[in-house]
Amino acid sequence: MSNDTRTSTLAPPWNDDGDMEALTFDVGGETFALEAAIVREILDLLPETAVPGARPFVGSVINFRGKVIPLADIRLAFGMPIADPTIDSRIVVVEIDLEGTPTLVGLRTDRVNEVSTLHRDDGEAPPRVGMKWPEDLILSLVKHGGSVVIFPDLQAIFRKDRAPAGEA
Repeated sequence: MSNDTRTSTLAPPWNDDGDMEALTFDVGGETFALEAAIVREILDLLPETAVPGARPFVGSVINFRGKVIPLADIRLAFGMPIADPTIDSRIVVVEIDLEGTPTLVGLRTDRVNEVSTLHRDDGEAPPRVGMKWPEDLILSLVKHGGSVVIFPDLQAIFRKDRAPAGEA
């Protein structure tokens, strides 16, 4: 990947056997996966407080166990249309390292599916052409259960200097 222009050098966190336990969830008709170890809790929707002037995909905060944490809608980072919540909508609270600091973030989902074992041999980098998603926001596409699961690059999504989808 020496010619890769992506800002992240991360790869999905496969174990020594080339496997990973991952939580799968749906957003905007697509299935995403995150390493299960970073998931702190799955919540029903909570009251949100809008943050004036915030980037649209992290435009509100929630109260999570007495802590105020940002609530992100990654559909906006991926250029997907906004959708109203449904009875299946959930918030997945994850702990990620942002600029050297462990940070709790809530991710709005349309539906949480299950924890599954993904295999490194079933994954590959996103293609350079034909993608409807920004390739710099994807660590890997993983074939799983007859479909393709998107493993997002949360570091890139939350990078402070990243322009929102659709902006130059």
